[in-house]
Amino acid sequence: MNDFKFSTLEYRRPDLDALKETLRQFTARAKNAKNYAEIRACMMEMDGLQQELATMASVAMIRHTLDTRDEFYEAENAYLEETFPTIMPDIIALNQVFMSSPFRADFEAEFGRQIFVQMELQQKSFCEANIPLMQREARLTDEYQKIMATAEIPFQGETQNLYGVQKYFGDDDRQVRRAAFQAYSDFYHSHEKRLEEIWDELIALRNEMGRNLGFENYIPLGYLKQGRTDYGVEEVAAFREQVRRELVPLCEKLYEAQARRLGIPRVMVYDEKRIYPDGNAVPAGDDDFMVEQARRMYHEISPETGEFIDFMIGHELMDLKNRPGKASTGYMTDLPSLKAPFVFSCFNQTIGDMQVLTHEMGHAFAGYMAMRSQPISEYYSESTDIAEIHSMAMEQFAYPYAEWFFGDQADKFRFAHLQEAITFVPFGVAVDEFQHICYANPGLTPRERTYEWHKLEEKYMPWRTYDQDPFMERGGYWYHKLHIYLYPFYYINYTLTTMGAMEFGTRNREDHRKAWEDYKKLCCCGGSMGYKETLRYANLSIPFEEGAVARAVRSAAETLLSQA
Repeated sequence: MNDFKFSTLEYRRPDLDALKETLRQFTARAKNAKNYAEIRACMMEMDGLQQELATMASVAMIRHTLDTRDEFYEAENAYLEETFPTIMPDIIALNQVFMSSPFRADFEAEFGRQIFVQMELQQKSFCEANIPLMQREARLTDEYQKIMATAEIPFQGETQNLYGVQKYFGDDDRQVRRAAFQAYSDFYHSHEKRLEEIWDELIALRNEMGRNLGFENYIPLGYLKQGRTDYGVEEVAAFREQVRRELVPLCEKLYEAQARRLGIPRVMVYDEKRIYPDGNAVPAGDDDFMVEQARRMYHEISPETGEFIDFMIGHELMDLKNRPGKASTGYMTDLPSLKAPFVFSCFNQTIGDMQVLTHEMGHAFAGYMAMRSQPISEYYSESTDIAEIHSMAMEQFAYPYAEWFFGDQADKFRFAHLQEAITFVPFGVAVDEFQHICYANPGLTPRERTYEWHKLEEKYMPWRTYDQDPFMERGGYWYHKLHIYLYPFYYINYTLTTMGAMEFGTRNREDHRKAWEDYKKLCCCGGSMGYKETLRYANLSIPFEEGAVARAVRSAAETLLSQA
């Protein structure tokens, strides 16, 4: 189906009852297979069905987020989230046959052992008692997304959504910046009661899921769901400590330098996005201009990225413009039966638009390459702790082309982007530690939990200063981070992978050809290897090793401090 366009793609509700029966038939066939060819055919047929199912689920989800007010796709998305967990017992039963098959060695010889690692993870992280809990979890996370998507924030005589008001965080007028952040804060404060109720119930639900699988709480299950097989809580805690020790003092120096540039005593929270006194870099054209420059850039980077961007544009696989009712998020997902990624975001005429065109498109390029390199859809997606290297490294590879997007403000863009990449990391590890605290201490009251965030800000972001905003001062900032609600324990991946992205940035400046070849290898291998094995394959360091953080950011730190 090479001539499709997303806008006219037909959506067909998957018949999940029929699928259950088909899975049971596959299970019987696999049990009775007399040779490898027979059981392999069974697996490949199942893979094809799963691709079709995943594609229709993606279409429903994408169209729901494109307009959260569309009742049809809201209902379809809710139906799929409600019923998907009910097919898991049949998938796991079939996988068990594959795992115990006398032909397992043949599968491993052809596909590698990772296919069985993933099956084992799926088995360890699922039990039928969790089905109603997963269904309730989906309803709660949908409610959170809808609250965010339908935000209407009065500001400067207009009604803004969450993306719209954030473009004023870098405004020339400090009072406008302050007012914009206050309006943003007021939105969360006005929804605090319901947001806390949702979070309270999610903690209880997820901890119950963990206990149903024999764990003390949700934390071990959260790690399993993130596909973590060769590291755990201790390694992540050690990495957070490296960040506190190495990056927090660096970030303090960067914000002190920023205050001097801006001519203010100290950087307040509403000043953090204002990098230069004469204005931040802004795109040199409108939304369509930015997409056209991205097309030029990807044709320049490599033949593969040129083919990729033409595919994305030709098949309408990007929706980037901000509109009322559109979900306040950005993501890349895929349509596996079409070997097609899809990129979703909300442009707001800031440097964030460039990050969409590199970060989310980096995810998409990796998916595009893996779907053309890997034999089964299980390998189309890599583990979450690898995925963000694709996106963040692509941001680094785009630096030489910044003039195309920002004209004579390109140097401003590069400095601001690199500073944000570094200053983000302490916030990212705070988000991770906050989740560990909440799931390990479910008896905390809402106010106590919020105060835990306040303490984490003192630990990892001692520069953070709120100006007469009691809600934020007592810890309200965490409510805005949707990953806490939607994707438990995902957020640490952005910080782990920042290390890999910084490595690629340094190596790209030293030897572009070799750096790009390793990046392509990383993209093409998809999920066919474990975390550490994938890093070694792409010639990247393991971020948990002592000293890894300092080594990864050394070049970026020298660049920033020399220009600060």
